[in-house]
Amino acid sequence: MTYFGFLARYIVAPTLLLRLWELLDKRGGRALPNGLRGFPLWDVLGLHAAIALLYTTPWDNYLVATKVWWYDKARVTGKVIGYVPLEEYTFFILQPLLTGAWLGTVGRYLPSTIPPSGGEQGMAIRRHGLLVGGIAWLLSTLLMISGVKRTTYLTLLLSWALPPLLLQWAFGGDILWRRRGLVTGAILPATLYLALADRLAIANGNWTISPEKTVGVHLFRKLPLEEFLFFFVTNILITSGAVLMLDSQSKERSIRYGRAIRTLIRRWLGGSG
Repeated sequence: MTYFGFLARYIVAPTLLLRLWELLDKRGGRALPNGLRGFPLWDVLGLHAAIALLYTTPWDNYLVATKVWWYDKARVTGKVIGYVPLEEYTFFILQPLLTGAWLGTVGRYLPSTIPPSGGEQGMAIRRHGLLVGGIAWLLSTLLMISGVKRTTYLTLLLSWALPPLLLQWAFGGDILWRRRGLVTGAILPATLYLALADRLAIANGNWTISPEKTVGVHLFRKLPLEEFLFFFVTNILITSGAVLMLDSQSKERSIRYGRAIRTLIRRWLGGSG
């Protein structure tokens, strides 16, 4: 099985099936609830695919350049950009579409009536999440700098993934907590599915994860813990970002924050003049 064959079988095919399911639901009158129509779903997913490509490219190139993982050259087209084959960039784009399509499916079938978030309780949720996440990022970064070889992949992953997660939580952690049923229902099945697919690709020899730069814990016998965590944190990023763009309260908050920022800029420019 080639890398493109893996993508066609395990990423493209289920994405198309979920899209077909969405269209059939639409014909039957089932759609995302009004509270999740801040922006069109597939516009949101397209934006996330572009962000994933831009944000992941330098990080993943570094992983390949430093032999954290490598691929079988006989199973790719041979077109390489930097250190990474074309197929890998294609995956960066396709994963948000698959996870987002599943998110839309879950969203259409969950109860639509959810009380609004905000106030002091909402701020407390956001503060506590930022505190925990900030400590985790600091510890992972310090461990990465210390140069412990067996934690290379783990610390690179956490130090890369936590900053955007913290930004998402700072903006709308209370909204994500309010929609935790949707968030959890999207993240966990998508993570398990992608992890099992990845395990098959590793067993097939499509790519190899360095045993010297991982902690040595394996799931499903073949899958390094770090690979499972990669899909877990990237699906959190995709799902959280998409929910925050879809949620109507989040859209109202972004408009309010935008007005406040513009007001501050005008005052600053007026004062500096």
